[in-house]
This record gives sequence, C-alpha cells and structure tokens, in this order.
Amino acid sequence: MCIGKLFQACYHHCARRSRISQHACCQSLHLVLRRNYTSCPYKAVIFDMGGVLLPSPLKLAAEWEVRNCVSPGTIRQAIISGGENRPWTRFMRGELSLAEFLHEFGQQCSKIANSSVPVDSFFSDLTSNTMSKQHPVMTEAIKCIRSEGLKTAVLSNNFYLHSGESFLPLDRKQFDVIIESCLEGICKPDPRIYKVCLERLDVQAKECIFLDDIGENLKAAVQLGIKTVKVDDPDLAIRELEACLSFPLQRSIPYTCSVRPTMEIPKDPLQKYLEHILGAQAEGPLLLRQFSHGQSNPTYYIRFGDHDLVLRKKPPGKLLPSAHAVEREYRVLQALAVSGIPVPKVLSLCEDSSILGTPFYLMEYCTGRIFKDPSLPGLEPSQRREIYAAMNRVLCEVHSVDIKAAGLEDYGKQGNYIQRQVQTWSKQYRATETHPVPAMERLLAWLPSHLPTSPRLSVVHGDFRLDNLVFHPDNPEVLSVLDWELSTLGDPLSDVAYNCLVYYLPSRCDILKGLSDRHLSLLGIPTPEEYFLLYCDHMGIPPIENWNFYMAFSFFRVAAILQGVYKRSLTGQASSATAESSGRQAELMANLGWDFATKEGFRIFKGLSAPKPLSKPFSTQAGPSPFPRRSYATGPCSGSHLVISPEGLPSRVRELHHKLEKFMDAHIYPAEQVLRDHQASQSRWTPHPLIEELKDRARSEGLWNLFIPTENDPDMKYGAGLTNVEYAHLCELMGTSLYAPEVFNCSAPDTGNMEVLLRYGTEAQKQRWLQPLLEGKIRSCFAMTEPQVASSDATNIEASITEGKGVYVLNGRKWWISGSLDPRCQLCIFMGKTDPTAPRHKQQSMILVPMNTPGLTVTRLLTVYGLDDAPAGHGEITFENVCVPQENILLGPGRGFEIAQGRLGPGRIHHCMRLMGYAERALALMKDRVMSRTAFGKPLIEQGTIRAAIAESRVEIEQARLLVLKAAHLMDVVGNKATALEIAMIKVVAPNMALRVIDRAIQAFGAAGLSNDYPLAQFFAWARALRLADGPDEVHKAAIAKMELKR
Repeated sequence: MCIGKLFQACYHHCARRSRISQHACCQSLHLVLRRNYTSCPYKAVIFDMGGVLLPSPLKLAAEWEVRNCVSPGTIRQAIISGGENRPWTRFMRGELSLAEFLHEFGQQCSKIANSSVPVDSFFSDLTSNTMSKQHPVMTEAIKCIRSEGLKTAVLSNNFYLHSGESFLPLDRKQFDVIIESCLEGICKPDPRIYKVCLERLDVQAKECIFLDDIGENLKAAVQLGIKTVKVDDPDLAIRELEACLSFPLQRSIPYTCSVRPTMEIPKDPLQKYLEHILGAQAEGPLLLRQFSHGQSNPTYYIRFGDHDLVLRKKPPGKLLPSAHAVEREYRVLQALAVSGIPVPKVLSLCEDSSILGTPFYLMEYCTGRIFKDPSLPGLEPSQRREIYAAMNRVLCEVHSVDIKAAGLEDYGKQGNYIQRQVQTWSKQYRATETHPVPAMERLLAWLPSHLPTSPRLSVVHGDFRLDNLVFHPDNPEVLSVLDWELSTLGDPLSDVAYNCLVYYLPSRCDILKGLSDRHLSLLGIPTPEEYFLLYCDHMGIPPIENWNFYMAFSFFRVAAILQGVYKRSLTGQASSATAESSGRQAELMANLGWDFATKEGFRIFKGLSAPKPLSKPFSTQAGPSPFPRRSYATGPCSGSHLVISPEGLPSRVRELHHKLEKFMDAHIYPAEQVLRDHQASQSRWTPHPLIEELKDRARSEGLWNLFIPTENDPDMKYGAGLTNVEYAHLCELMGTSLYAPEVFNCSAPDTGNMEVLLRYGTEAQKQRWLQPLLEGKIRSCFAMTEPQVASSDATNIEASITEGKGVYVLNGRKWWISGSLDPRCQLCIFMGKTDPTAPRHKQQSMILVPMNTPGLTVTRLLTVYGLDDAPAGHGEITFENVCVPQENILLGPGRGFEIAQGRLGPGRIHHCMRLMGYAERALALMKDRVMSRTAFGKPLIEQGTIRAAIAESRVEIEQARLLVLKAAHLMDVVGNKATALEIAMIKVVAPNMALRVIDRAIQAFGAAGLSNDYPLAQFFAWARALRLADGPDEVHKAAIAKMELKR
C-alpha cells in the first residue's frame, strides 16, 4: 500500500476532500500550483481593481454628481486632466496624504465646476462597503484561473487611507502578486509599473493577459506585448477572457483543473458505463475534471446530467505490490456504511481495466464544510473545541466497529501490525530511495527494537486527519470520513498519533498546515495531551507511556510515503502536479520522527532504576517540550550526532560552508580596511556602496538569509533551511569579520525582527515590511531598552501604548536602539505597555512603527568605547504622541512578552556563534603577528609567555565552541525551553572567552592592536558590549544557579 495522496493539504487543498465539498468554509488557495499543461498559452492573468474587480469609480462619479448636483463630468475631468502633477496622479503615487489630496482635488474640482464640490463626500462613497464588494463573476473566474495553475495578480492605481494603509478591500490570497501604485511610487500607464508586475510574476509579457477599464492603461500594456481585455461589462469581459484562455471561467468545481495529459481517461467508454450504471436517469453532456492534488489514486469529478459523481482509479504504469488498491477502498466503504460510520456512498466498482485502463469505482459527490486549516479560522473558540471533539468521537466510532459483524475479519492480518507496518514502509522506502537520508537510516534501525507490546486490534483509517472529514454545514457533526486507501486492521493508536501530526508542524508548513506556533488555549483547541486523553476517555482505556514511539512511527511512515511520491514524480507516475515538490519533504519528516525517537529514548533512560546518581542528570533529559522541534542529527557517525566540525555537516550544508569560506576570502577580508576607513571618515553615516555590491553578489551565489531556521521555513522559501547546529558553523565563519553578517543579510537586529514578522506578522505586515527586509532593501531596529529602568527585566519597561480612534498612541524614551541611525532603517519594532493593570507578563505589546512617523525622534548617538558604529549607530529615541494604525500591532494587545520570548528562539545564540568567529580570527591574527615579529633577539613565537597565551586561547575556544554546539544541538532536539540551562551558560561563557582571547591578541600586537588597522579593537568592544546586550552576565548566572539548585 503506497500513498502519495498524503498531505494534499501541502498546497492548502486536497483533491479528495475537495471532491466532497462544494462549499468549503476555509480560506482560499493562495499558493500557486505548478502549471497544468493544457492548451492555454498563458501563464498569468493581471487584473485592475476599480472598474474590473470592483465597481467602476468613474461610474460612481457620474452617479454621485447627479445626487450632489455637481456638473456632469467634473470628477472624470479632474482625474484625467492636469498632467503628471495633477492631484489624482500624485495621490496614486503616494506623494500626497489623504488630507492634502482632498484639499487640492477639491480646489481642482471646484474650479472645473465653477462651484464648491464636496469631494470628501465622493471619497467616502469611493471607499464605502458598496464599492468594496468584488464582482462575483470575477471571484469565480479567479478560482477557475488558479485551479488551472495560472498565476493571478492585481495591478492597481491605488492610494493610502487616513490609517496609513492602502485601500485594498480584496482577499489577498486570491493573488500571487499585488502591485499598488502608492507603494511603488509609479502608476499606470507608466510602462515601469507593468514591468514590475511581470518581474514579480516571473513571466514574460506575451504570457499574460491584462484586464482594465481605461483605454490609456490598456494601450500601454499592448505596447509591451501584453494581451489585453477591455472591461466595460464584467460578464462580457469574462466571456472574452474565456475565449483567450480556452477553458471555462464559470461554475467552477473547487480545486479541480483540466485533466492532465498523462492522466486522461477515454470519455466515450466512461459515458457508456455511466449510462449502464445509472440507467434511464443518465442523460445530458458529460463534464470531466481532475482534482488538482490527488497524489496517489487519480481522482476525477464527473457531472453527467443531474448527477455529480466522483471517480477514483488506479494510476497508470507499473505499481508497487498491493499499491493503490481501489478495490479495498470500495469494500471498506460499503462495510462501514452498514456499520453506521459516516462515509461517502459508493455506487459501483469496475475491475475491468479495458474500460478506463485501470480499475476504478464511483461514489457520490457530497457537500459540507471542509476545514483545511487546523487552526479553524473564522470560528469561535467554543466552536473549535466542538469540532475537535467531534473529530475525536468519530475516530473512536471507527475504532469501535465490530470487525466480525462488519465482515472485515479478513480485511488485514491480525497481530503484529506495527511490526508489519515498519517492515512494509521500510521496504517501500528502500524501493523508492533516491538519496541518503540520515534520519531515515537511524529510524530504520531504531523502530524495530522499540515496538509496542500487546496492542489493540481495530479497523484503522491510516490517513485520519481533520481535512479528511466533511462536517455538517452548521453543526459540529461529521457527515463523512474520506480517503480509506490505507485502511486495514491494526493498532488504533497509530491513527491517533497520525491525527496529532499537525500539533508538531508550523502553521506555514506547505506540506500540512500545523499548530506548533499557535496559541492553542486562546484558539480553544485542545493540546495534544488533552486530545489524546479525550480519546482514551471515549474509548475507556488508560493513557499509554510510549506515545513518543507512535509519533516517531507516524513521521517515519509519512517520510516513506513522500519519498515514494518523489520517486514516482521522476518517472511521471505521480498524479499530482506538485508531487515532486512535496516528495522532497521526506527528510524533514524523517528528522521530526527521529526527534520523537530521541525523546522516547530519554523517557526510557529516565525510567531506569539506579541506586544513586553518580553525577548530575544530562541536560538533554529535561522533560519533553509539548511542541518538539526536529532532530537535526546529521553527523557521519551513527553513535554520535553532534556535529563538531564542518566536515561532519550534510553535503548540502558542507557545500554552503565551502562557498561561504571562498566568498569571505575573495571578497570580505580584502574589503575590510576600506570599510574600516570609511567608518572613520566624514561620510561614515552614508552606507559604503561596496556593501551593497557585496550583498548583490552574495545573494546571486545563494549565500542569503542563511539565519532563517528551518522550523519557521521548512520549505526553504526564504532561506537555506538550516538547523541551529548547521547554522552555528556558518555563523562562526561569518563572525570572523564584523562586516560579513550584513553582506549575507544575517545581521542583528534585522534577523530577530524578520523572525518576528515571519512568525507573528499578518500577511499585510509581511508584504510591507518582511519582504523588503528579506530582500535587504531596508533595515530595522528594535526598541525595548529604556534609560530609566533596569531593562534586563523586560517587565520593567514603562513606555506606553494607549488606544485611540483607529490608532495606538506611543509615548516613551528608548535607548541603545541599534541600527536606528542607519539611513536605510525604515521600521522600528516598539515594545510598550498597553495595560499596566494586567498580569505582569500580559501588560506589554509590540507594534510596528515606520521610522518617519511624526513624533519619533532620534535625540542622540550613543557610543561604545568611543566607537559610533556608523552607519548603523546606537540611538536614543523619544516617542511623543506617536500615532500608529491599530493594524500595526503584532499578535494583539498583551502579547509583547510572548513575542519577545519567541524572538529569542533560534536567534538566542547567534551572538555566541559569532563570538567563536571573533576569537578564531583574533587567534589567527595573533599567530601571524608573533611569527613575523622579533623582540629581545628572538622571534616572539619563541617566547614562553606567547606560547602559553596561544595554548590558553586554543583551549578556551574549543571548550566554548563545544558548549555552543551542544546548546544548538539541544535546541534542535528538545527545543529552546528544555535547553534553557545550556543557553544561559553559553551566554556567560562565550563573551568572556572571546574577551580573553582578543585581549591576548591585542597584547601580542602591542599598540597596533588598538588601532583601526586591524579588527581587534572593534572585536573587543563588541565582545564586551555583548556581556550586556545579550543579557547581563548576572541575569544568566542567576538563572543557571536557580536551575542547578533544582537538580
């Protein structure tokens, strides 16, 4: 039994769940599918907003003029007349505030009409709810376009509202690219804005169709080679667009597309078969479409007369033994329906391969609610809890089926289910293996020796998850359980563990949306522990101890499945157009499985009896985190998985390290003196152009955003997908130069701020701030520390955030705000108190503040040992009645301390990693120096004190590095919380070690070590500063002592 269909949620939709639903309640598709190969010659459709997606502003203007007794054509003339400097165009380019625009536009209109024109009334109507409703025909067309794999974009001449946000009353998830003139500073018909859109879509002009209602805008598009459609009437425009695209844009079947060429089935034999099965009721045309995401058994939607059906068949080609058994699906669906289990109604099984090429069966197409996002957006907390309870109950019903009464005694072998599953998936994995996956090798060896004893026997679903359930449109009731391809007789706990996978995956995981970064109690969703206890209560069984084994097994099985998907994609057999992409996730799932295996090993070890502990417990034995991270054990030796040198890294990361090393040698070190000299020059507050040149070069070589942790970016959309241990080795190398982190877009505070936006930002916040930060176009700062309080305790902060009408008002004084003087710094993340009366850790909030906001003033520069750290600098900032739109708040009021802790996630030890680089570079410079200098008649290298200093430095570096790598490894294996002791220790050890090593190097250099000719003085200043900036030694030592005394 091989399943490629697992994780059809991987691109936020599932063929089989979609085939049952006509009214999905969850958010729309927003991730573009790989294009389906139909006859359509286009790759993207670009829409104007007003007059195309939304009602026409010009038609509104005409109606408004009649209602307000304004001369006809006044508004239109004001919009189109006056050249490039007319108020309307400047407003569209974002050059005028709303107040400025209304004043100038009012004067212009009044002059045209020879009377006063209340343009504020027109603007109010323009942004009203009526004008904000998207044409249904356009919404339907976009669904159809995206279901065919084409990209969609909005290209709009748009403006800012009073809040500072642009007017975009559209569901952003409908579009791959959104281009707004007020954000770009250019507007249609300027050819540059069309080119920006094409570039971001990554398509050529001839591959696009553009819809607009203004002839001048269409003419500019045509001159670039873009196909255009003039929109006077939305319905007529959609018909014209249909003719261009060669597929229908109405009556879309959710998440279906034209049948892919490799998955076509003959219509004539199918129609004859349907006529035979349905009898006299069958008449009318036959519509056949394919569900986009079936990755195992191809699944088709059929509309035949008044019948809506679903067809499931085996894929073509040579298949693995017992794989894709549609006959078994049909049998179990029949049996379970009789037993009262809610399943789709099956109509017919055809085992005659001469009809469609492979066996298939038919079932009814049903309706109901499908929840594709496990966080259940749009529901109340009480409703979410009811949905999870209903899911739990129906799983218990499945596991309670009387096997004998249902006639399923021979549905699977009885006994040794997990053992047989491990053997089966091991064989399947070996049969589809394409490259070494270290974690899979470890699981293959570990699982057989930790099998559970005396498990229960029941019908198991094999693919039980929330998005395989159809719920009642209004009630928390499961109407149908889908996808029984992997069902058999076995251990029911394997279903429960598989059902809990989402708890340990991040919400942005493209394979399957998860809950690991969600606040479950606020959402009303039970924790995995609560969910499992609820299952045990329903079934009347006690909880088990070896839960981690079942989770390890579930991730192992998924990894094997995805490996099969990937292998079949290489031969063209996988039925999903995204199979190749999803199959590449096997290594991620294997590592998650090994994480649980590691935790199970800790549990067993802790349970071993010992007469007396000989030493303190090993720090990794801390209790398991409720949301474990992956295990990133990638060492070459099976007995030890802590990678202590670059040579032990996976080949992909080794190659990155090698490229980084070459880049440092070729470009960074040679540029250091130029950059140091610039920092001492009069022009130091202007970034040196060499930095931007190096950034472009680094990005082109793939050495960009290396810091982004794989747990936040499992599909490597933004960075290199490195673990903490892997990044530690690269970060140390970057730390050998003070300028390197910025070149690779890996410098603080941007790294921490990007992680905050990545984890906690809304889609609008990400588009406005995260994207330019990721691209290195802007910089940012983080404002928490305050001069009047001990800011090492974040709960001490006094700056206020008070609620106003549509805004938050900020007041306070912050200092040591690194990066705030950089002319490229455009964003400040501000931490202040929204509710001083709330519990101590719920008083603070974080909010995004543009640096050009009135009331925000950088009052002075702060120096570190006399160094001003230009062009970034460290500033003191006053916030005086700074008004920020309420939508700029992160997560919500009272969540600031929570975000602050999350901001210290993988980035918690980046400074420690870089300090290793400081020390290594200092020691290397020291050795070069003492081997080339002579004093008192002999080379310095022969002086005993010098040799002792070199030896001490090497010993201390190695000790500290091992502790840094251990902390990084444990963060990967058991999570940040369980690694609190090691993190605190390394924050004390690393800067103090670096200070001693650098000081010895400076002593060996003599006065030259204090100069700007070498990096040692700056290294020393930064290492000393980090004993405060990364938390005072005293705070870390207190935490260490507290944890030690509890041992």
